[in-house]
Amino acid sequence: MNEVPDMIEWSPLTLTYVEYPKGDVIGKLLALISLTPFGVLIGFVTLILFRRDLHTVSFLLGLLLNEVINMVLKYIIQEPRPLRAHIDKVSVPYGMPSSHAQFMWFFSTYIFCFVVVRLRYNNSSYKYESYWKGFIVLSSLFLTCIVSYSRVYLLYHTWNQILYGALIGCVLAAGWFLVIQFILTPLFPLITQWRISEVLMIRDTTLIPNILWFEYTHCRQETRARSRKLVSMKSQ
Repeated sequence: MNEVPDMIEWSPLTLTYVEYPKGDVIGKLLALISLTPFGVLIGFVTLILFRRDLHTVSFLLGLLLNEVINMVLKYIIQEPRPLRAHIDKVSVPYGMPSSHAQFMWFFSTYIFCFVVVRLRYNNSSYKYESYWKGFIVLSSLFLTCIVSYSRVYLLYHTWNQILYGALIGCVLAAGWFLVIQFILTPLFPLITQWRISEVLMIRDTTLIPNILWFEYTHCRQETRARSRKLVSMKSQ
């Protein structure tokens, strides 16, 4: 068994390293909530693997582009984070603009645009549609505000860094939504015809107004049809 030399200095993985005041229950909760962007990215990867929808892929590409722009701005502006102990453990020493705020406000702004513009079910029979649409928008906005506040509470950012991050995230999200809506979406039918799209089962659900209801009804119809066929085969 190999012995670990005492001279080796160990350090945490700073990608998800978040500190909070010891014994502060609110600080611990906010530290956990501040990890929301990582949960969002994991959710996107999972969603893409199971649904293979081009719009979801485009949304994720916008989030990644938003992160690249944030990193570039940080190293151009080079405004330091608030002074506190152990701030040197943060992977990026600069805090303007806040990456958490920019990420979450990009996410919530895009969700708002998507719900308002894309989810207009003129022929929908679901009477509670407006309620769940409002719930989606308000819950994403509420979570975004909490994540933004957590970065100030935990002294990772100043309010100016949060506000500028939020502003940049909103502008980029609105711009990216317009790019997808008017430039990329018309190309989706062509992209789905590519050989690689067929192999990966990439699909375009833009023209389907309510994808959940569409999949539910078709799954139910297929199940009933197969059940009738199975009964017919058994009776012969």
